[in-house]
Amino acid sequence: MALAALAAGSITAAVVGGMATGLNPTQNAATAMSATDAARFLTQATFGPTDTSIANAQTLGVSAWVDQQEAMPISQSMVSFLNGRLAEMHLTNPTIQLHPWDFYDGFWKRAVTAPDQLRKRVALALSEIFVISFQAPGMNTLSIGSYYDMLEKDAFGNYRTLLQDVTLHPTMGNYLNMLGNEKENTITGQLPDQNYAREVQQLMSIGLYQLNQDGTLVTDSSGAPIPTYSTSDIIGLSKVFTGFSWYSTKTTGYGSLVYFYGQQTDPNAGFKAMVAYPAMHSISDKPFLGTDIPASTISDPNGDLKIALDTIFNHPNVGPFIGKQLIQRLVTSNPSPAYVSRVAAVFNNDGTGVRGNLGAVVKAILIDPEARDDTVVSSPTFGKLREPVIRMTNWARAFYAKSQSNNWLIGDTSTPVLLDQATLNSPTVFNFWRPGYSPPGTALGAAGLVAPEFQTVDTVSVAGYLNTMLATIGKGIGITYGNTATPDVYSIYAREAALASNPAALAARVNLLLLYGSMSPGLTTRIVNAVTAVPVPTSGAPAIKAALLNRARLAVFLTMASPEYLAQR
Repeated sequence: MALAALAAGSITAAVVGGMATGLNPTQNAATAMSATDAARFLTQATFGPTDTSIANAQTLGVSAWVDQQEAMPISQSMVSFLNGRLAEMHLTNPTIQLHPWDFYDGFWKRAVTAPDQLRKRVALALSEIFVISFQAPGMNTLSIGSYYDMLEKDAFGNYRTLLQDVTLHPTMGNYLNMLGNEKENTITGQLPDQNYAREVQQLMSIGLYQLNQDGTLVTDSSGAPIPTYSTSDIIGLSKVFTGFSWYSTKTTGYGSLVYFYGQQTDPNAGFKAMVAYPAMHSISDKPFLGTDIPASTISDPNGDLKIALDTIFNHPNVGPFIGKQLIQRLVTSNPSPAYVSRVAAVFNNDGTGVRGNLGAVVKAILIDPEARDDTVVSSPTFGKLREPVIRMTNWARAFYAKSQSNNWLIGDTSTPVLLDQATLNSPTVFNFWRPGYSPPGTALGAAGLVAPEFQTVDTVSVAGYLNTMLATIGKGIGITYGNTATPDVYSIYAREAALASNPAALAARVNLLLLYGSMSPGLTTRIVNAVTAVPVPTSGAPAIKAALLNRARLAVFLTMASPEYLAQR
């Protein structure tokens, strides 16, 4: 199996400090690029290169392309897509409600067709750090859509704003039990829920251990890593995160608690930030992370929250912790300490004295010499396993896939027999894969490297991916409502079929769009030989057209099934 071979060490999706070779720190990210360099860059920064986007990146260069994307307005919001879908469904069934599948279709449509590709690609990365999931009980599709819109809105904003928006979003409140979290009660023995207080530190900001700016561990005199927080820090923060619940204009006095407990809700409560109900907020002493909010006779939930989030935001771990994870999501599983340090430095100060500028961080990640050096493409110690959803969008964008319904009915691909991944549908708060996961018993593990995406790789998911792409490339994917015979999303491979009479030219095209020109001579030969083995009749236009189309489909599938494709460099 392709992925099994990859896990065994035929390709090692990582870079470790000192292992990368050929880095060119003087490379000018503002200059124009070759087509292959542009395709490689767009593989990191978008949901997949296209002919048009390659030409645009070639003209602009990396730096100007990032600036253009970050200045671009947000295209269609997920909430507007979902509301449109609901209105369409109500034309035939006024009682029908939104389903998670509707969110997934909105994701596919926007990932494949939206012009603001970098924003949407970064939002996907953020969704795998600030995790919520449809798998939790009580999740509302439209509210989850608004959460994803929030990630897109904050993708190039300030991390401090993102941290507050995530903390107060009702979907996160529901997912990690901050919604309706009550102060301690000495009579009943009730204590504040600690779930969000724990996870916001461990997963969303500072991590488990103190870090140097380059992401390496700070150790004590015995060489042991030093924890960033303790149980007492969790307890102190859990008290801060009390008294927040559903949005309402009535948060004090008689009748306010029916809104706190959700017995009555404002029509906008699923989308608007949670609000503070002072009577339900702890006024006891709240020590955490070297800060202490002393006990008080006056409840000040918003003031306490500001102190807590400011304290987290200013922790020295945040830059390397968040920066490294974004590098892992976009570029390489094991960035060198120097790469992490450069990105963390930008998080700490974007050059204008601003801390937490995510737009500057994203740009620093993409223009960094370690990301842009084309010599590392052939290095066995650089890169990452492509996420399954990115493989699907890469196919759809590269080969101009169309949706018959314009609703992109690809749906939920989270089962192992499909892609084993669907956005915002991870099994736990730890995402589909942990950033520090290393496959046991492999060359990766023996080399001390991590490969997060391998956490979901097994014989079922490998076969599921191959079967899914075989069917998708061959016929399409998704069922159009009322038409079970014809897939909704498909490609006719017009450009590829036009080249298919020349197998070498066909291989060169899929090489550019899927492998940014890095296809090995061996894989090229195998694809050319396989394509050549598909006979093309000398007469009969329909038969010739069918044969050329089959050649095109075969070249695409063989490329996307190869270890060379699965390891993004």
